[in-house]
Formats: sequence, structure tokens, C-alpha cells
Amino acid sequence: MALIKFVRNYKDESTERGFQFEFYCDRCGTGYRTPFHASATGLASEALDVASGLLGGVFGKVARVGDRVHSAAWESAHDRAFAKAVEQAKPHFVQCPRCNKWVCKENCWNVNKGLCKDCAPDLGVEMAAAQASRTVEEIWAHSKVAEEDREMLKEKSWREGVRATCPNCNAPLAANVKFCPECGAPVKAEKFCTECGSKIPAGVKFCPECGAKQ
Repeated sequence: MALIKFVRNYKDESTERGFQFEFYCDRCGTGYRTPFHASATGLASEALDVASGLLGGVFGKVARVGDRVHSAAWESAHDRAFAKAVEQAKPHFVQCPRCNKWVCKENCWNVNKGLCKDCAPDLGVEMAAAQASRTVEEIWAHSKVAEEDREMLKEKSWREGVRATCPNCNAPLAANVKFCPECGAPVKAEKFCTECGSKIPAGVKFCPECGAKQ
């Protein structure tokens, strides 16, 4: 018999009673199982074992001889079954010339590029995935901004106000700080309305409580 070409992505499910094999994709793990084929030698050996158990003696010796004969015959039948299974599975798989993986034609083979989808991803699928990922990022960014807006609208934050420049030296302020990083002047010095006495933010011209000019 000629040499049987085999691959690593298979599993031998054969038993003493017959032969069955599974072949699966190196990329996605899905695959195909061959139909179960009964082993004539395995069934004959089982019949001898039953006779040995019932009658013993000479039949027991025959069963042991049968096992030895069965071993060689079973292996030969197993090789033939495996070779047939390989031929059955081969049309469903392609070996990628770049990474040498055996992948299924149905899900993991890029027909247009002649490569597996690990080596040549489907651009339409990748584009859709990139767009979805971008949308998720925008949703999270919007949620974060909205949360910051809600914080700014709280009464305390609103009354404190936010300045872009220092009221003393006009240096730009990168954040909502209490003291200017350039001159050290207080950015949010306390100020009270001359009419109603309410605390008002620094730099405003009219009191936000009574409207009096400051």
C-alpha cells in the first residue's frame, strides 16, 4: 500500500468495533466527521470472546488466536479506512501557502486572495468591525463628556465659575485651578455683592442674585 498522507488537524475516533475520523479547521476549529464503518475483524473477535466466555477451554484458546489475527487485520483495515477518510475530507479544506494551516473553505478561506483569512482578512468584515469599534468609542466618549457636564451644572461648580485666564496676569489656565501657575494670584478670590451680600464669582460685572452692578 502507498504511503498515506495525513495532517495534524484530525482526531481518530476508531474503536475495536469500527472506524471513524474527525477533521477540523486550524483556524476556527469546526470540521467534519466521517461516517462510522464497522470492522469485520472486530466483530469476529467479539463473537469469539463471547464463545470463550460461554464455553471456555478450546474456544478460549481460539479466541486468543483470533485476537492476534484480528490485530494485524484490524490495523490493515484501519489504514484503508483512514486513507478513504482523508480523501473524503480533503475537498472541504485548503492549505494556506503562506502559513501552511489547513483551513475550511466555508468560513476561513479568502477565495479572492488565495490565502486563509488570518493572512488575508476579509476587508468588508474588517471595515464593519472597525466602524462598530469606532461607534463604541464615540459612545463612551459622549458618556464621559455628559458626566462632566452634569458635574459642571451642579450649583457649587456653577457658582464658582471657570476662568480661561488669570484675573491678575492674564496667563492661560489649563484647568479649573485656585491659584495661577504663573504669578500665584488667587484665581477664585472670594467676592461679595455690595447690595445683597451674596458671594459672587470673581470677574463678573453683575451680581447673579440681585443683578446689582459690581
